[in-house]
Amino acid sequence: MPYEWKTRPDASTQVLCLRPHQSLPAKGFASFILVTFVLILIPVLPLLGTVLLWGLLPFMLAAVAAMYWALQRNHKARQIEEVFTLDHNTAHLSHLTARGEVKEWQCNRHWAVVTKYEKDGPVPHYVTLRGMGREVEIGTFLSEEERIALYDELNRSLMH
Repeated sequence: MPYEWKTRPDASTQVLCLRPHQSLPAKGFASFILVTFVLILIPVLPLLGTVLLWGLLPFMLAAVAAMYWALQRNHKARQIEEVFTLDHNTAHLSHLTARGEVKEWQCNRHWAVVTKYEKDGPVPHYVTLRGMGREVEIGTFLSEEERIALYDELNRSLMH
């Protein structure tokens, strides 16, 4: 799962770390770009030594460069991290955006409310935390099943 509970040594503080699923590791990225380049070159082999090769080559290289750029941009967009910390008195959520900005929310643990919007949110089973006059989202990047499980786990942990 892209999220996991971590318990600190004092066992009075619970920490939940959430990250988007990373389906393409660095080796897979390099392999994909190489295979794409080789497959694009296969139709060009009969054109070796002709003027047509030089006419098509810039477009082929542009296609590989566009694929590289799109995958890099997607990778940077997935560099999100949410850390939910729960101790005896406080519920704290820290959200690190893809741009490196840190957004924080803090509330008295006993006033924190977990809400799940079945269909009214931007994604199905949209999970939020509410308290201190603010409502913040948590785990929007998770799959639908993971958000349902997260909602149940957050409710359970806040009740203890």
